Amino acid sequence: MTSRPERRSNRPALSLHVPEPDARPGESPDFSAIPIPAAGSAPRPPVDAAAADTHPLCYTLVRVLDQDGRAVGPWDPKLDPELLRRMLKEMVTVRVFDERMFRAQRQGKTSFYMKSLGEEAVAVAAAHALEAEDMCFPTYRQQGLLVARGYPLVAMMNQIYSNQGDPLKGRQLPIMYSDRARGFFSISGNLATQYPQAVGWAMASAIRGDSRIAAGWIGDGATAEGDFHNAVTFAGVYCAPVILNIVNNQWAISSFSGIAGAELTTFAARAIGYGIAGLRVDGNDALAVYAATRWAAERARSNLGPTLIELFTYRAEGHSTSDDPSGYRPKDAGAAWPLGDPITRLKEHLVGLGEWDDERHKALEEEAQAAVRQAQKEAEAKGTLGNGHYDDIDTLFEDVFADVPWHLAEQREQARAERKARGK
Repeated sequence: MTSRPERRSNRPALSLHVPEPDARPGESPDFSAIPIPAAGSAPRPPVDAAAADTHPLCYTLVRVLDQDGRAVGPWDPKLDPELLRRMLKEMVTVRVFDERMFRAQRQGKTSFYMKSLGEEAVAVAAAHALEAEDMCFPTYRQQGLLVARGYPLVAMMNQIYSNQGDPLKGRQLPIMYSDRARGFFSISGNLATQYPQAVGWAMASAIRGDSRIAAGWIGDGATAEGDFHNAVTFAGVYCAPVILNIVNNQWAISSFSGIAGAELTTFAARAIGYGIAGLRVDGNDALAVYAATRWAAERARSNLGPTLIELFTYRAEGHSTSDDPSGYRPKDAGAAWPLGDPITRLKEHLVGLGEWDDERHKALEEEAQAAVRQAQKEAEAKGTLGNGHYDDIDTLFEDVFADVPWHLAEQREQARAERKARGK
C-alpha cells in the first residue's frame, strides 16, 4: 500500500482555482468588468486578409450600432430599410413564438421547450447574411434560422407537440427541428456534434466542386468538448468552407462560462491556436452579426478557409423549461446586460432612420401575436402531448432501412396483429 507523501515544509501547498460568476442569487448583477469598446472602433480587414491579421479582432468586439441606435464604423453593412424591417419582424415573431410555446409547456401541452430570449439576432441576422442554399448546423436556440427562411410556424408547433402533423413523426425531442429543403440540419441534443457535421458537410461540398458553404453553432460550454477541437482542426487543415459560431451567452445550463475557459481568454481567441480567422462580435447587434457572417461567408466562398466567430450575448432566461436560473444567478440578470436587447436596438436604429415608429412597432407585435395564435390553433387541432401521438405503430419501422430486414418485418406483423386483437 502506497503511503501519502508528506508535504515539504519549505514549499506552499498546491491549490486549484474554481471560476465563479460575479454575482449569485440575492446579489445585484455586476457586468462592470466587461470591456465594451465603442461601436465602430473595430477595424474591418479585407475578406482576403491573412488569418493572423484577424486575430486582434478576437480580443475586442465588432459593433455597428452605437448607444443612440446609429450604424457607425467600417463594419456597417448599409442594409436596405426593407431588409431591416423584415429582420425586425422575424425577431419579434421568434420572441412571441417562444413565449407561446413556453406557456404551452407549462400548460402540459408539450414536455419541453427552450427559449432564445435576448439571442434573436444571433440566428435571424445570420440567416440573411447566408445564402438560402447554404447548410446550417444549429443548436436548440437558433429557431430564428427557420423563421427567417420561411419555415411554417404550424410545422414547428406540430413537431413541438409530437402530434399527427409532426414532420418528424414523434422521433425527436420537442424543438429539435429538421428541414433539409431550407438548409436546416437535424438538431442534436449532444453537445458540439454540430461542428464536425458542419465541417464534414463543407468538405464534401468542396470535394463535389459545389458553391454552398456550411455554418455551425454551439454554445460556450460546448467548446470544452472534444468534438469542438476535432472539428476546428479539420476545418483549418483542409481549409474547409465553413463558419463556426460560438454563442457565448455566459451560461451552460447552470455552469458559468468561466468553467469552459472564459476567464482565461475569449472564446474567439481559440481561432489563434488553430491558425484560422477569428472574430468576436456583439451578438445583440443585428447589424454586426450580419456584417461578420457576411464577411466570413465571402471568405469561405472564396476558398480562404474557415472563420471562428464568438457571438457575445446573454441568455436572458432559463436554459430550458426544466431550468430555474434563480437558483444560480441574480434574478432578472438579463435585464442588466450592458449590450441591451437586440430587438429594441434594431427598432431604435430603424426609428433613427425615419423608417419606423412606435405605432408601427405596436402593430407589428399585434400582427406577430395573431399569426402565432392562429398557428397554435391549427397545430393543436392535430393534437398535443397526451392526445396527439401516433396510433399507427408502423411508423416505428419506417425511414430507417431501404429494405426492412426480416426480423423487423416480423416484429411489425406481430405489432399489427396485437393492435388488431385490441380492436385498434
